[in-house]
Parts: sequence; structure tokens; C-alpha cells
Amino acid sequence: MEENELAQKIREIISSKNKTELDEFLDHSEPIDFAQQVAELEDDEIMDLLALLDENQLASLMEESEDKERIRIAHMLDNKRLLVAFGYMQKDDIVDMLGDFPIGRRKEIVNLMKSDDRRIITTLLNYPEDSAAGIMTTQYIALNENLSVHDGLDKIRDIGPRTEVIETIYVINDKRELTGVCDLRDLLNASRDNRIKDIMDDHVISVLPETDQEVVARLVSRYDLESIPVVTKNNQIFGIITVDDVIDVIVEEYDEDMLQMAGVSKEESIDSSLKDSVRMRLPWLFINLATAFLASFTVKIFEGTISKVVALSAVMTIVSGMGGNAGTQTMSILVRELAQNKVDLKESIRAFFKEIGLGVVDGAATGLLTGVIVAMVYGNPFLGVIVFLAMIGNLVVAGVFGFLVPVILDKLHADPAVSSSIFVTTATDVLGFFIFLGLASIFIKYLI
Repeated sequence: MEENELAQKIREIISSKNKTELDEFLDHSEPIDFAQQVAELEDDEIMDLLALLDENQLASLMEESEDKERIRIAHMLDNKRLLVAFGYMQKDDIVDMLGDFPIGRRKEIVNLMKSDDRRIITTLLNYPEDSAAGIMTTQYIALNENLSVHDGLDKIRDIGPRTEVIETIYVINDKRELTGVCDLRDLLNASRDNRIKDIMDDHVISVLPETDQEVVARLVSRYDLESIPVVTKNNQIFGIITVDDVIDVIVEEYDEDMLQMAGVSKEESIDSSLKDSVRMRLPWLFINLATAFLASFTVKIFEGTISKVVALSAVMTIVSGMGGNAGTQTMSILVRELAQNKVDLKESIRAFFKEIGLGVVDGAATGLLTGVIVAMVYGNPFLGVIVFLAMIGNLVVAGVFGFLVPVILDKLHADPAVSSSIFVTTATDVLGFFIFLGLASIFIKYLI
């Protein structure tokens, strides 16, 4: 079905209040598609829909919904029904929801939980949302290393339906310390009498609860893991992070970096209030305004030169604009490499000089074309030569600052995606104007 057909079908089911038709519809629909369409419904329509959903279907809807939609749905449910739905949800999704609840209601719901669930949820709520513990699930399979393969398979049959991942089996000792990992395939191919200890891989890649989610994503990507265990400082298994959560992290971090490079907060959306949007955008606009004044003051220094050759005012923006574009290219590559932790000191020096060489080559190529066009338009070959030289100079500046700014910010433990574009653009504007107008001032007698 097309999206508009899905939405119309859901509204028809809500209007008819046909539970059987709803069940059949959900059996033939993807949960994520259903959740996205529900987000478009009005509050009264969602209220009627919730009355038709059973707790398992409700849990699936909340797991697939965006954060703000989860909260909207939760506001329409009483604590008792919400707790029943929580019984069908992963612990990490429950923690994400509770983290956005008002403190009063969060305490009410946590206090109503069973003691074991309350202990786990309370512990997870103490960790940052973007940490390993904040995105992990506590539903996994861990088998004692001294179990036989036969007994291990029996246990998997027993607890497997209640876990999120069944293909990867974690192995622990009597102290619940993580000692190894094995695949379900390994167990199925092994002799029934073998101990799990004999077939496990004792080299396990794990993370601590406080580990940043970006580090987790890099490890899962690098080692092609389907899941990664979270362990305490005593190496006791605490939970696991599955690849679907890692994909969500990668998308989230990418979106965040792209927004921050444009001076926009990840917290802002199209639905943000006017007050919130002003609060999140205005500080960056003031910073950009300050850098614009700096470029303006640079141009003011050469007012006398510009007044003699008016064509300079039209051409200089080409030089600065090309520098800004080239600097953004270099900066984007560096921000990506830093995010993936791929920047090495020795390789950085080689790459730095490559960017300088790239600035010369690209500057010469674009400068030659621009210079020829400018010389033809204004009938002055000397102006074309100045444009050619200035373009080379500014693209070299773009390469230098586009490379150094993200690296320096990273060494200062600042997010290179946040402020890099401002510094790089300032450098290419100010130095681009300075190089171009400086050359024009030196060769002014050939331009008049």
C-alpha cells in the first residue's frame, strides 16, 4: 500500500472499531510503517486506536515510534496499562521512554514495577542516554562455561523466545564473568557431550557501561559484530548492544554532525517552538555575524583600491566563494575521519601536504578558467592573472585550514563538527579577500 492508502485504511478501521480487521491489518503490515502512519493521526483518533490494540501490539507501536510520539501515546495511557505494555518491550526502549517522562510520573511507574525490573531500570536510568548502558538491552543468552552442549541447547530452547538475540551466545563462569562467546551454529555442530568451554572463542570484544555510543558503533562496524557485550569493571556481563541499535546510533550521529556543521542543534525539529528555535539558532548567527564583520574590515582596508577598479568588488566574491567550497570539502573529509577514529599522526602529515598540493592544482585549474572569463568580460588580462594567482592562494588556504581546524578542535576535546565550518569559512573569506585585493593593490597600475 501507498502511504496515503495506509493512513486511510487505519482511519477506516478506527472509525469502524473492528478489532478483527485491525489484527489482520497488523499481521500484513510492517510495524515501522504502522507507527509512522499513527504519528499522523489526531489525538482523538489515537485514543480510539489504543482502545483496539492489545498490550503486545501497543508495545510494538511504542518501540517503533519516534521519541515524541512515544510520549504522546504514553500520556494517553494510565500507569497500569503502560506497565503491562512494558512487559513486552526491550529494557533499552523502556529506559528511553522513562528518561523523557516528567520526574513525578517516572517515579510512580518505576515504583509500581516488580523488584527485579525496578532494579534494572533504575540502574540503566543512571547512565547517559548516549552511553553503552543507555542503548543496551538486558535480554540476552549467557550460558555457564561448564555446561554440556546438550544442556546448553536445552537452556536456549527455554529462554530463547524471551531474548532479543539468539544467534550469539555469551559464556560466563560461576562469578558471571564473561569468559567467551560462541555462535548457535557452533553449538549445533558440536558433540552433545562437549563442554561449552571447549568450543567457545575466549577472545571477546566488549565495552564498559560508560563507553560513548560512537565508540560502540565503531567497534561493531570494524569487527562486523552482530552484538557487543557490555561488562562491568569486574568483567561481569551487564547487557548487550545489538546491531539494530548500532545502526540507529550511526544514523543519529551522522544527522547530528550534519546539523552541527550548519550551526543547528540536534534537538531542533520542524515542530520546535519559535522560542526554542531562536534559542538554538541565534547564538550561532551572532558568531557568524562577528566573522562577517572581520571579512568586511578586511575589505575596508582596500577601499582605495576598490574605488579605483570597481570590477574588483564583483570578482572578489568568486575567489572567496571558491575558497569556502574547497575548505568545506577538506573539512568534511577530516570530520568524517575523526569520527571514525582513522586519523594517524604520520598519515596526517602526508595528507596535510597533499591538501596543499590539491589546493595548488585545483586553484590553478579553476583560476585559469575564471581568469580567462574575467579578462574577456572586463577586457583586462592583468585582472585575469590576479584572479588566477588569488584563486591558487585561497584554495591553498582552504586546504590548510580545512585540514588543521578539525584536527586542532579534536585535540582540544571539542567536537570538530560543531565549529569547524565557522573557522574555515572565516579563514577563506578574510584571507581570500586579503590575497586578491593585496595583489590588486600591488599591480594597481596595470588595472587602471
